[in-house]
Amino acid sequence: MVDEGLTGTVEHVVADADTALSMRSGDVAVLATPKVVALCEEAAVAAIEDQIPDGKTTVGTHVDLDHSAPTAVGATVTATATVKNVEGRAIEFMVRVAEGADIVAAGRHTRFIVDRERFMERLRAGSS
Repeated sequence: MVDEGLTGTVEHVVADADTALSMRSGDVAVLATPKVVALCEEAAVAAIEDQIPDGKTTVGTHVDLDHSAPTAVGATVTATATVKNVEGRAIEFMVRVAEGADIVAAGRHTRFIVDRERFMERLRAGSS
C-alpha cells in the first residue's frame, strides 16, 4: 500500500504567527517547536497522500524530534519526510527541517492508517 522511500517536502516562510512567542511555547520570536512538528507532519502527509486508499486517512501517533537551531522570522525552511519503514498500518518517517544547508531539526515521525469514518465515529461516540 505505502512504499518505503517515498518523500514529501513542504516549504514555509516563517511568519510572526509561527514564533515561540506567538505560540506561547517560549518567549523569543524564532520558529517555534510546535510549528516545526506541524511542518514535519505536513511533509509526511504529502509523501503518502497518493498511496492512501479512498475512505482511509493517516493520523500522527508519535514524534521524536531534536530542534537544534533557531530560525528567524522571514527565513524559508524546508521540511522533508521520507518513509523508512511500513509495518501493517504503521508508517515510520525520517523527518528533517532545514534552512538552506543548515539543519534546524531532525527526527522520526509515525503515522497510522485508519478508516476515516470509523475514526470520526469513535470521536462522536465519545462526546455524547
